[in-house]
Amino acid sequence: MSLEIKKQERETSQSLVRRFSKRIKKSGILIRARKIQFKKRPKSEQMKKRSALRREELKKEYEKLSKLGKINNK
Repeated sequence: MSLEIKKQERETSQSLVRRFSKRIKKSGILIRARKIQFKKRPKSEQMKKRSALRREELKKEYEKLSKLGKINNK
């Protein structure tokens, strides 16, 4: 979808830019562009498994250190 704005008679460049930005906001082009730009890809199955295994290892290490008294549990 394209948006075309032409300068009117006796219109300053500032008012042209202001009118253009209002039309862009109303059309929703900017919102769609930002959604595309910042879209996150879903994690792959292998990455999910790796992160789950890492969490389990960290949990075991934390429990081990807390039993040894090196970490204070509150």
